[in-house]
Amino acid sequence: MEDVVLSTTQAPQSNSRLQHWLVPSIRDSALGESLMKKMRRNGFTLVELLVVIAIIGVLVGLLLPAVQAAREAARRMSCSNNFKQIGLALHNYHSAYNKLPAQKGGTNNANDGSLGGNQLRLGWLPTILPFIEQQGLWEQISHPLAINTDGTLRTTPWPGMGPAPWRTDYTPWITELAALRCPSDPGTGLPALGRTNYAACQGDAVEYGEVGAWSGSNPLVMNSGYAEQIRISGRGMFVARQYTGFRDVLDGLSNTIAAGEIATDLGDRDIRTAPIDGPGSAVLRDNPSWARDNDKIDPERPQFWRAGENLTTDNAAGDGTRASWARGFHWADGEMQHSGMNTILSPNSETVSRTTADSTWGMYPPSSRHQGGVHVLMGDGAVKFITDSIEAGNSRAHTVYKDHNPGNAGTQSPYGLWGALGTKANKETVSFDSL
Repeated sequence: MEDVVLSTTQAPQSNSRLQHWLVPSIRDSALGESLMKKMRRNGFTLVELLVVIAIIGVLVGLLLPAVQAAREAARRMSCSNNFKQIGLALHNYHSAYNKLPAQKGGTNNANDGSLGGNQLRLGWLPTILPFIEQQGLWEQISHPLAINTDGTLRTTPWPGMGPAPWRTDYTPWITELAALRCPSDPGTGLPALGRTNYAACQGDAVEYGEVGAWSGSNPLVMNSGYAEQIRISGRGMFVARQYTGFRDVLDGLSNTIAAGEIATDLGDRDIRTAPIDGPGSAVLRDNPSWARDNDKIDPERPQFWRAGENLTTDNAAGDGTRASWARGFHWADGEMQHSGMNTILSPNSETVSRTTADSTWGMYPPSSRHQGGVHVLMGDGAVKFITDSIEAGNSRAHTVYKDHNPGNAGTQSPYGLWGALGTKANKETVSFDSL
């Protein structure tokens, strides 16, 4: 009995001592066993830790795609909003001047090459700058500029409306505008100048689509033969070196594409952004699917060209400029390769230059970094998302051009619903409920 009394007057100093002094009846009971186990545990067991880690891994695996999808949805919405602002700018421009901006306009003065004149090569985007809150940049372009990109002063200033749009020593041409970029497109930096993800729609035909009704150089002059050609093949809302207006869109503004989205090149030989050197006019205009039919595309990686195929971005001997001849690399350049698109091949299909240059027509469908399709801007300012699987007729049918059957200006598009959306006056009414 004295031993028991003694145990209550001395405080135990550790778990083991506590266990020793516990009353035997308590220590040996189920309650005592549970109590002792709790006193011996100081943390997780290895199995428990692995289970927790596995649960966290599963949760991350489930949530990460949802987070990425939410971010892409936000980027896609931002891209759509950019396009809506461009559409609003086009309408404000048309309200001010009763016409749309020219795709390939600018200066055409004799001997202005010595001053860096642009020879009617500016695209549709520079002249809408004041309507997208870029008045400062527009002032630099529209007035003579006496400074180079490196800060040095020029003895002879750059002329108003700027030099050729590929000049890297003219600050406005290398300026990149967030309003012209899709947030889903990661392309940035050299060899591009300022990039753009938005391109003017030039219809579903290609003949003389790069020169319009003009020929020669320094200065260019009107060519009646070219004018007759482009009267038939200039079927889009924008026509090279020619002003158009809403009055010309007989199919209705809500039924006609004004512009489309384009992905910019990442230097990875992507068929959508690095055009392949084409076979010449006669072959390509009569078979838009020439590249696919001649196995130019890598069968194991169908988004890329085969190794060894010549692209317009491949540098020729002594020619360091070709690296910038990729989609969307010159935001101010009116060449179709840089800021134009057509509705012949379906969205996100291959790009093909007629020859080895960037100053020519070709197969230039819209493209994007969004999943499954592209944004297009309709003539009424609405932005629609067109899927890659849109009905696009026969991609091996020849394009519409003069002296070929069919060769009339109002001929129905051979490229189905997709082609019809790109033409402005073919009496083809389209309902988006069917898309």
